[in-house]
Amino acid sequence: MPTIPPHPGPPYPRRFAWASRNFRIQTAATVISGLGNAGAPIATAFAVLDDGGSTTEVGYVTAARLLPTVLLLVLGGALADRMPRHRIMVAANLFSGASQAVLAALVLAGHAQLWHLLLLSAAGGAGYALYSPASGGMIMQAVPEEHAARAFSVFRMGQNASQIGGAALGGALTAAFGPGWVLALDALCFLIAAGLRFFLEPETAPAPSGGGMLRDLREGWREFAARRWLWVVVLQFSVLVACIGAVESVYGPAVAKERLGGAGAWGVAMAAYGVGLVVTGLLMARWRPRRLLLVGNWGVFLFGVPALALAAAVPLPLLIAAMFLSGAGVTVFGVNWMVALRQEIPAEMFSRVAAYDELGSYSLAPIGTALAGPAAVALGLSGALWTCAVACLVLSAAVLLDPQVRRLSRRSTTDAPEPAAEPVPTS
Repeated sequence: MPTIPPHPGPPYPRRFAWASRNFRIQTAATVISGLGNAGAPIATAFAVLDDGGSTTEVGYVTAARLLPTVLLLVLGGALADRMPRHRIMVAANLFSGASQAVLAALVLAGHAQLWHLLLLSAAGGAGYALYSPASGGMIMQAVPEEHAARAFSVFRMGQNASQIGGAALGGALTAAFGPGWVLALDALCFLIAAGLRFFLEPETAPAPSGGGMLRDLREGWREFAARRWLWVVVLQFSVLVACIGAVESVYGPAVAKERLGGAGAWGVAMAAYGVGLVVTGLLMARWRPRRLLLVGNWGVFLFGVPALALAAAVPLPLLIAAMFLSGAGVTVFGVNWMVALRQEIPAEMFSRVAAYDELGSYSLAPIGTALAGPAAVALGLSGALWTCAVACLVLSAAVLLDPQVRRLSRRSTTDAPEPAAEPVPTS
């Protein structure tokens, strides 16, 4: 797989020689936009609840953001493999910042109605669908393959550190001043990130085929479908993401408002999740497990721990511990998954394959969040949480039945100067 050499820049300590200019800019911009993004879901949920809305309406608003993401991700992936990725990211950030600014103004003025929240949340989802495949392709090509695990760990640590600060700040600001100011902060962070990404240099990536958009999409699908380990994990995540989205966006805020003290408590819990992400990132920067997906999936078992804690009505300190463990699991899986994609997917196909990955992973999320409220009515809040927790645990075990998931191995070129030693098993 072709790799892009680091861009020459000012001297850095030898241990950071792999960090190209694009890598540094993209990481900084991701941290800044992440500060706002981490608090925005908390603010949006409490904008609905504080106005007398129900958990069902919170689910509808979350689904309104996810639906355009699902519908437009593949288009975003095809565009990112045909156009300069930095320009797509800048345009998407500006669009998302504008939509959040309008929503913030409506909430602060006390004029936000449910249809405003639905429409502007959908606009944010559309912006993410265009941004995400371009971002993935950019960060993959910003570092050489032999330093992939270290780079992705550092990138995710920065990304996850912003989750800590953003969730804590978002919860505190929502509790102290109301959700409007948190949405305004999110809009500002998007605009700053767009300004930083304006200075990204175009990658010297292989040119896409001249066969048109539909041909590009078909090629990306063939690349995706040819790897069973890839689509098996994506099928797993289609249900996992729906369950986790319902817990974090609907059930968690509802439980916090009911018995934990409100937005501030939920913000602290989400911050603990971010601490788990970051602390484990330090481990993953050095740990290079051989079986990438086998080890990564052990982290997936921790995804359902917050749902278990909320269902069991544990006190806030135990919920904080559960959120920490969940964050640790996300990093263990996420870094190994990024290394696997960087190792196995050709550079010229990456954004399209990544778009199919996200499309499948998020495909059921709008349905899951839209049905979260009715499920809580039908099963009770505790019953709905138990259902999510059991689904996460069962799926985590089921995916290990696939031999490609168990056997896909790190090649010796990854994070090491030696040549590749063995092929990836195909069965």
